[in-house]
Amino acid sequence: MTSGDPAKTDPVGFETHDHAGCISTAINAAEAHCDAQGLRFTPVRRKTLEILLQDHRALGAYDMLDRLRDAGFGSQPPVAYRALEFLVANGFAHRIERLNAFVACAHPGAPHAPAFMICRLCDSVAEARSGDGRGALGKAAEATGFQIERTVLEAEGVCPSCAEQANA
Repeated sequence: MTSGDPAKTDPVGFETHDHAGCISTAINAAEAHCDAQGLRFTPVRRKTLEILLQDHRALGAYDMLDRLRDAGFGSQPPVAYRALEFLVANGFAHRIERLNAFVACAHPGAPHAPAFMICRLCDSVAEARSGDGRGALGKAAEATGFQIERTVLEAEGVCPSCAEQANA
């Protein structure tokens, strides 16, 4: 969902950008990945990703289920859970642990350790790439012989829009 340099580390989610292009890029990346890997990008999986891409906000599984039902897909929880599981497993979405919710990946197809900034006022989420295994945690792991396989960094605060409204 970023444009330009694939190594860009700027957060994606709070800034003003071409949101239609953002959505189109992510859907096209998912389609290409599924074609290349022989995976089925079913209508419910596609719709689930489209819903996650509508806003840069995390959605819980039951919110997703409501939206899928409204779009004409099933109303049983496995419908949403299976689609979300597929998207996470294939790098198109991430699970936000603190919110027990899901957000579309801002860097589909690029290997990265996500770092999330979560607005405590509006629940918007921006994603940046963190230094996988670098910094204090990486040094501590190295010193003990621990091998980091996955890191997720989540920070809670106030997004630029909410900060502007609070200061107005």
